[in-house]
Amino acid sequence: MAAPSPASLRNLYVPPSNAWSFVPPALSQDNSSSAAVNPSNAGPSSSTRWSTRTAPNPLFDLSSSFGPDDSGLDVASLAKELLASLLLQYATNAIAQPWEVGKTLLQVQWVPRDSGEDIRESGDVVDDEAELSDSSNENDSYFADPTAERPLKPPRPADEHGYIIRQSILDEGTQPEYVIPVGSADGTWGMMKRLASFRAEGWLALWKGLLTTAVQNALTSALQPLIYSLLQSICSPLSPSLTSIGSTSVLLPVASQVLTGFILSPLDLIRTRLIVQSSVPRHRTYSGPLDALRQILAHEGGVRGMYLHPHLFIPTLLDCTLHALVPLTLPGLVASQVGLGTHISPETHPVQWNIAELLGGIAGSLVLLPFETVRRRLQVQTRGTARPIKACVELRPAPYNGMVDAFWHILTEERSDLPLKPHRRRRSRQRSEAKGKGREGAPAAEEEEEEGAEESESWLKHSGIGQLYRGLGVRIGASVLVFVLALVGSPDESNGGWAEL
Repeated sequence: MAAPSPASLRNLYVPPSNAWSFVPPALSQDNSSSAAVNPSNAGPSSSTRWSTRTAPNPLFDLSSSFGPDDSGLDVASLAKELLASLLLQYATNAIAQPWEVGKTLLQVQWVPRDSGEDIRESGDVVDDEAELSDSSNENDSYFADPTAERPLKPPRPADEHGYIIRQSILDEGTQPEYVIPVGSADGTWGMMKRLASFRAEGWLALWKGLLTTAVQNALTSALQPLIYSLLQSICSPLSPSLTSIGSTSVLLPVASQVLTGFILSPLDLIRTRLIVQSSVPRHRTYSGPLDALRQILAHEGGVRGMYLHPHLFIPTLLDCTLHALVPLTLPGLVASQVGLGTHISPETHPVQWNIAELLGGIAGSLVLLPFETVRRRLQVQTRGTARPIKACVELRPAPYNGMVDAFWHILTEERSDLPLKPHRRRRSRQRSEAKGKGREGAPAAEEEEEEGAEESESWLKHSGIGQLYRGLGVRIGASVLVFVLALVGSPDESNGGWAEL
């Protein structure tokens, strides 16, 4: 009897699954038990199974993992992450602070138009070479008549206490020891070098106000998103178009940044004054941020004076509004004007968008710097019963009476051709030779001549427009740096904090 033929195995074949499985750790035991009961329905092997638990961060041995029983946060790891973030932000501010100090000092420095002129009369000026020569003074004294009265030098004007009145900011005899000479630096880098080499300041002065700057930037980063979320929750029932996803309205972002800048404006006031004040201990006005806050509250009108004084309130609103509005509107406007496109975005046209941001940043600097300069000059003016700040640079003796008055006086009474080259004059005596022993020497003929090249007469000498754009080179350099980093790096990490310059 013939044996029965075996059954076909064609319908019994099940192809293996190559899909990846992401299974939470808590469900692994249930899956293993179900796989033991029904092996045919078991999931993929453990070699292709991935856990949802994040791997530890190799940097500083940090991770966002939970405890062994997933019952709460790991406080130690969270503290490490927070400390590392604060240190990184502080280091970023420390790198950019010297440029910020140099730019701020240039913005508040007062350079009048007559600062390069020699105020001394010709009779008071003596050539250094003539003083050191062996022949001129000896010959003059030998042939001079001892009985003749020499003309007395006119006394220099003095006040009621007998102190000589300062007639020019270039007068070395009356210049304070803690003030950097006017016109010795023509740019931010030049001011940084001059500040580091100045005897009363030193290289540590490049980091004045660093702690206040770091605290201000940290609070800005934390407070602005909260205010933005609060404004969204308030405005969403009133106007859903403002808070909808993909909305192009800039009202809420600008409003959140303006409110943040207004709330933190006392920190910006303290930071500016700490940068401008002298580093000499006996001439220092504030010993630190807390002392500056205490003195401002006590002598300048309290909290209301810090926030609502017209010399602080109006410049703060204008400066914060422009700083928030310009980066949001100018790149798209510039892109449409230069032919880069009207509907470009960082996702669809990254290169064109980076070019538009670069051009928009340069154009925005031309708009922002004049208002920022006026705000800095009004911030260094004390009010109420507070003593004037003894600054390390020249400040205007008379205070400004608001933003319009500051704009007008900067344009009409200051000059922009820095660095200054003051005139030096010398006096030469010409005598006729004596033709006999009994003949007296002929009277001397005095002549004044300029030493060195003459100062070029340019329109910058008669206009203070350049004083409103101190620090423009730093802003353009920062924009170019951000543009290069955006081309070679990832879009999320392109700024790296350099946009703060």
